[in-house]
Amino acid sequence: MQTTETNPAVVEESMKMTDSLWRRYLPWGLVLLLILLGLAFWQPLIAWIAAASWNVWLGALAQGLGFGAVAMGVYLTFRILNFPDLTIDASFPMGAAVAAALILRGNNPYLTLPLAFLAGALAGVATGLIHTRFKINGLLASILVLTGAFTVNLRIMGQANIPLLNAETIFSPFQPFFRQLFLEQWDRAWVRVHANIMAIVIFLAVIILLKLVLDWFLRTELGLAMRATGDNPQMIRALGVNTDQMKILALALSNGLVGLSGALLAQYQGFADVNSGAGLIIAGLAAVIIGETIFRPKTIAWATLAVVLGMIVYRVAIALALIIELPLPGFEKNFRLEATDVKLATALLVLIALALPQIRRRRKMI
Repeated sequence: MQTTETNPAVVEESMKMTDSLWRRYLPWGLVLLLILLGLAFWQPLIAWIAAASWNVWLGALAQGLGFGAVAMGVYLTFRILNFPDLTIDASFPMGAAVAAALILRGNNPYLTLPLAFLAGALAGVATGLIHTRFKINGLLASILVLTGAFTVNLRIMGQANIPLLNAETIFSPFQPFFRQLFLEQWDRAWVRVHANIMAIVIFLAVIILLKLVLDWFLRTELGLAMRATGDNPQMIRALGVNTDQMKILALALSNGLVGLSGALLAQYQGFADVNSGAGLIIAGLAAVIIGETIFRPKTIAWATLAVVLGMIVYRVAIALALIIELPLPGFEKNFRLEATDVKLATALLVLIALALPQIRRRRKMI
């Protein structure tokens, strides 16, 4: 009985060819599958999208811009610093708590924005000090701050939820103008969307300003040292840069941006809640991954824009997912996502996006 030996070079070449075919044709196969699904369900899909009011899509766009600072903050720690930071789940409600508490005490709502940034930055500094001074794992340090900040936020607010429906906010001076504008130009059916239009304009101005400042900072000598700390800490340490200080600074900036976003969203939504930051890290990671996957940024300026656009895409996708109903064979009722399913769906999306590069890397090593 004869046995044949397989040439390792032939096997390797065959695997390379298979991997090349997968990478070449798999995206087109997915596109074809989406087209077929669209053809199968295009009528109910169009009906559900048309049934949703403009306010739904404008609200998703406004929230995407409002959470844009969160996306930039997560990008700082997750991509630039390469630091797993859960502190943002605490700094977001902390910024909202500071803004709401100050507004209820009669303070200028615009003054609450830098103070919310400062409060979030302090949370980031606490994580950085625990990590660098006590040599505690970064993830564990952020969990410790996250746990302790829950009590701090309750102390700031005095209660679990603070309503701001009748309070003076950053939007109050612009409300009469936008309302009158819509009354003069369109009928009363469009007046209900003026709040979201106003929020989009204000959030867009804030996000553009934050993006320009962040892009400028990351090109400075200090910003370059921070970026090098995430890329190669040993090399930058050999050049005399204190990497511990760079980590603390990056965590402060990241959580300061998240705290500012908390203050903006609290005034937009009309309330501040102590649990508003739960699972926010997943949404931030989703925005970063979606932005990098779709827009493939090559520069820092393009990357900061991509993550903000990724957050907008994420919020619009969530709004779309909540209104779509898919008929499943064998079931009387159509399948649809509930609001309580969003976090699980987002977690699965981020898991798949993070696992795919690892799977590809392992296949290349075989």
